[in-house]
Amino acid sequence: MVCGGFSCSKNALIILNVLYIIISIILIGVAAYSRLAAIVVSLGLIGGIIACGVFLFFISLVGMIGAVKHHQVLLFFYMIILFLLFLLQFSLGCACLAVNRDQEISLVRNGWKAADMTFKDTIQNKLICCGFEDVNLNKTDPLGHPSCDAVSCCIGNVDSPCCNAEINSNVTDKKCPCATCLEKFKPRIHDAFSITGGIGLFFSFTEILGVWLSLRYRNQKDPEANPNAFL
Repeated sequence: MVCGGFSCSKNALIILNVLYIIISIILIGVAAYSRLAAIVVSLGLIGGIIACGVFLFFISLVGMIGAVKHHQVLLFFYMIILFLLFLLQFSLGCACLAVNRDQEISLVRNGWKAADMTFKDTIQNKLICCGFEDVNLNKTDPLGHPSCDAVSCCIGNVDSPCCNAEINSNVTDKKCPCATCLEKFKPRIHDAFSITGGIGLFFSFTEILGVWLSLRYRNQKDPEANPNAFL
């Protein structure tokens, strides 16, 4: 097998698509973790990375079939779609890395505000926090949050305004024993965006290799086919 020949290009394209399948699973897993860790329930950036991962998985299957059969139509559409996917994934990766701390907090704040009480209650119990921020105002919290009386940090502190909704916050100045959920999120938010953006950006460049390899393979002769045919 000559390096750069038909068989070499075919095997390289198959291996590359197997790599893409692995990459797509990594992208989906990392982005899903980031979405959970940062509770960005309505953030398009993370959702876009997940969509890219799912789409890459299916287009990789198309690429493998096209490589095995040396199918001209499949390889053509594979090249076009893979290039468009590169542009989308590259843009989303750059966007994730370009988000600064204030923008990250703002995005997560909007996600918290849009979430339902059941989801917020799950987050509060999981992270042992109470409210997104300014929890000392309990019932007047503009972002809203469910009662914190079942959160472990509130057990034994029923006289705290954030742990007992019956206490009027205007007649007590006792500090809430629970940290805000924003404090719990901060170390996770930046990592979520950085990891997702970095992986998305890094792997997007491998898609250019796939476009070039499929273009080259598509224009090569199959030595086992009719020698007078040029595919």
